[in-house]
Amino acid sequence: MKLKVGWLSNLIWLIIFSILSFVIFIRKVDGAGTIQTPANKLAAFIVLVVFFIFIVLIQLVLLLFVKPRK
Repeated sequence: MKLKVGWLSNLIWLIIFSILSFVIFIRKVDGAGTIQTPANKLAAFIVLVVFFIFIVLIQLVLLLFVKPRK
């Protein structure tokens, strides 16, 4: 059961990442009213990727150090 929950949570993270990436690349103006240039979009995408790499690292640490009970 835990394996299914793990895959489901990873699927949810993937969906969130995809939606946020799509929003970053289609928006013309951000929340502060700044016009989005390709450089600004790339910077926002890099911040998003770094955040999700942090989440992946946490998941890997949990996978390695939390052993399933037999």
